[in-house]
Amino acid sequence: MTLHDTHYQALDAWVEANFDDEVAYLQALVRVPTDTPPGNNAPHAERTAELLAGMGLEAERYPVPEDEVRQYGLSSLTNLIVRRRYADGGPVVALNAHGDVVPPGEGWTHDPYGAEVADGRLYGRASAVSKSDFATYTFALRALESLGLPLRGGVELHFTYDEEFGGEFGPGWLLRQGLTKPDLLLAAGFSYQVVTAHNGCLQMEVTVQGKMAHAAIPDTGVDALQGAVVLLQALYARNAVYRGTTSQVAGITHPYLNVGRIEGGTNTNVVPGKVVLKLDRRMIPEEDPVAVEQEIRDVIAHAAASVPGITVDIRRLLLAHALQPLPGNQPLVQALQRHGEAVFGEPIPTSGTPLYTDVRLYGEHGIPAAIYGAGPRTVLESHAKRSDERVELADLKRATQVVARTLFDLLKAP
Repeated sequence: MTLHDTHYQALDAWVEANFDDEVAYLQALVRVPTDTPPGNNAPHAERTAELLAGMGLEAERYPVPEDEVRQYGLSSLTNLIVRRRYADGGPVVALNAHGDVVPPGEGWTHDPYGAEVADGRLYGRASAVSKSDFATYTFALRALESLGLPLRGGVELHFTYDEEFGGEFGPGWLLRQGLTKPDLLLAAGFSYQVVTAHNGCLQMEVTVQGKMAHAAIPDTGVDALQGAVVLLQALYARNAVYRGTTSQVAGITHPYLNVGRIEGGTNTNVVPGKVVLKLDRRMIPEEDPVAVEQEIRDVIAHAAASVPGITVDIRRLLLAHALQPLPGNQPLVQALQRHGEAVFGEPIPTSGTPLYTDVRLYGEHGIPAAIYGAGPRTVLESHAKRSDERVELADLKRATQVVARTLFDLLKAP
């Protein structure tokens, strides 16, 4: 047994001995709602900072100005950074997780904000994505420092609150303000894979204008909903084309277009004068976002031209670029794979994911990154964005051990 093996065992043992506290910390985080929308998330940041202070970790609070937050469509937003600096000569490794979540919705058999533990699982909205990694990263850092060994470089915890809206006022804001520039970035993910690439995402709002009229005399109006149906048919027809474009990144298949929200009309007996569609176009890493957006605009314009009397306005809501591996992420990736295999007892592959994440924002600033944290093999198993979201406590513990070991490898002094 090498000296490093002894240190790994000490890290594992510390996580094991303090795991009840880690679960209690996660429960406290889940019990403060962070539904986004409406995005009143500053109270959760305050609660997180209090909990961190109780563990001897000072969190710097960075509230985003209220007028900017409200223009963005949220209510309140405070980002947190915990900075731990060691001796010179090593990298600064940032660990980022987001606390905002989609509203719970229906169909729950457990209180979505009860943080109930049952059958080895912790249930609750954000228990898996991604308050679990608030816990993973916090306790991995504490385990690292429990060794009392010389370290070089530093660790930063970045806890942010607008991933569901694109991250521009979470990590994007911290980076633009010059409040952080780490050398490596690890972000919340799933514990059975190390993700190094992800899809991009284009979201657009399409407003179809017609002319309202009484349903008894429909010829005096222009039905915006009938026009919207023509647009929908044209847009969804593109999915058959997209299936012929496959990504070379494992874990990512093909592009896809989804219309996730439709609003319009005023009453049952009124010809609709306005219909608003909100669409989501997932882009594989090989695609050019500019060309993708132009294609969608062309499809909409061509379809609209076939419906006399309607006009169409298109507004981009979000353009999230795909993540591709940056040179320099290999020490992080290799350490995660090595320790993942040791702790989980099975090979841990690298892959891509069809999701889009805040990690792209770090990548756009030249920061090599990987995605890894507590969770199951797939998004589906976690019930993320569905009822009865849960995290397996065994996965939470093992992911914490993997991250702690990885930090030790990256930051240990010679």
